[in-house]
Amino acid sequence: MSSSTAAHGPDPLAEVVPLSLCAREPHVPADRLVAEMVPPPRFDSVRFATYIPDPNQPSQTEAVRVLSGFAEGLGGAHASGAGKKRWFQKKAAAPTGPRGVYLDGGYGVGKTHLLASLWHATPAAPEQKAFGTFVELTNLVGALGFQQTVRTLSDHRLLCIDEFELDDPGDTVLVSSLLSKLVEQGVALAATSNTLPGKLGEGRFAATDFMREIQGLSAHFKALRIDGDDYRHRGLPEAPAPYSEEQVTKAAYATEGASLDDFPHLLAHLAKVHPSRYGALTDRIAAVCLTDVTPVPDQSTALRLVVLADRLYDREVPVLASGVPFDRLFSEEMLNGGYRKKYFRAISRLTALARDAKGLVAE
Repeated sequence: MSSSTAAHGPDPLAEVVPLSLCAREPHVPADRLVAEMVPPPRFDSVRFATYIPDPNQPSQTEAVRVLSGFAEGLGGAHASGAGKKRWFQKKAAAPTGPRGVYLDGGYGVGKTHLLASLWHATPAAPEQKAFGTFVELTNLVGALGFQQTVRTLSDHRLLCIDEFELDDPGDTVLVSSLLSKLVEQGVALAATSNTLPGKLGEGRFAATDFMREIQGLSAHFKALRIDGDDYRHRGLPEAPAPYSEEQVTKAAYATEGASLDDFPHLLAHLAKVHPSRYGALTDRIAAVCLTDVTPVPDQSTALRLVVLADRLYDREVPVLASGVPFDRLFSEEMLNGGYRKKYFRAISRLTALARDAKGLVAE
């Protein structure tokens, strides 16, 4: 459907003009970065009770039990005694045992669901709990500075870090230093992680390697392994085949709040927007429609696409596309390289969002 068709009404399929991600260059103030450190919309309503363990994987049921107890143990006063208290009140004793938990498992076993459930179950006001990805945490340090980030988070009861990225030694040292300062202030920690370059095998980052990378912090973490298959493919049909360009375009014009972009142009635009702003890039987008999806040309572009896929998945934004299927986005070399886990996660998440988009196409 051409833009001239949309301009003339009254075609029922042309009720709206699609938005464009390529036309957006969002600027995100630092205070928004702090305020948005909560579970993303996809995980607003998750709880331990809504996590459905695989009956063939007892470690999943055990994870719910352990994390529920961990959340209960975070009740009461801040471990450092911070917060409002009267002069005659006795300082609360610091909780015993590890002040951190590390969820060790492959992609799609529900680690983020469990991490968000822990955030929700922890008996503290939302402003006393923080939840974000590793990338969002490093972006916060970049926006506020190291010392201000420590001051901002030091009165929190819990910090949840999803997708702790261990493939950049500099960022690992930076965040490990930050977490050490926060532990000194009594902040409890919970984390999941990604794989290091060259760590193949199971497609997950082993707990022993995680502990080694964070070195001095390892004593604060209890490792909790969660076995299982990717739930997004557990008993579900295969991802729908890509649609035609005409179908995608018609759906974009028929869906209020949808965006419509040429995929190669979108990849070029992502290079101009800092990944910390990809969430804002998708603000108020009801669906993402992409034409001419082709394999990504290089690793830098691929890693930016991974971040965008994460933000779309967090926000439950369906993705309708023409071109190659999502499982052909990344080359064999990429899928066998050090960032393979990120690429498989992106494929899994985009596949789920493609299923969500099926209802946008008129029969």
